[in-house]
Amino acid sequence: MNTRQSEQETLLTPSEVAALFRVDPKTVTRWAKSGKISSIRTLGGHRRYRESEVRLLLRGIPEQRDTEA
Repeated sequence: MNTRQSEQETLLTPSEVAALFRVDPKTVTRWAKSGKISSIRTLGGHRRYRESEVRLLLRGIPEQRDTEA
């Protein structure tokens, strides 16, 4: 039995993420291109962002960062 992540994970649009961070949606797209936030592509090629990751970033907790020495 395989549970699909998409059924459990809420995805946000660039506009929704931008509203949470109070930035322009194009800024969110730049963050995704530079690897600061991960994105998922829809079948139509649009970016979507995991709400759980966005919430962690809002709290200032980087999700998958290397430990700094």
